[in-house]
Amino acid sequence: MSILSNWDRWKDFLADKMHQAENMGMNSETINKLATNIGDYLAEHVDPKNEQERLLSDLWTVADENERNTIARLVMKLVANNGTQKQPELQK
Repeated sequence: MSILSNWDRWKDFLADKMHQAENMGMNSETINKLATNIGDYLAEHVDPKNEQERLLSDLWTVADENERNTIARLVMKLVANNGTQKQPELQK
């Protein structure tokens, strides 16, 4: 099963990557830039596998650059308490 085919697995995957970046000392602005770049890549190269990803893809398509940065921040906020590497101080 692809990570993209299950919304909860996708959120855990994103959360794990975000927590890894934080643990490596990346600040939230750098992580957001990476999240925006990933969003751009997914929108151009990956067909959404579920309803949630379709909604994000559709929003991404109509968003301008500032709105895409906001979407990326909101997704990071959404997944902050997910993943296998979550830490109490990162859950604020």
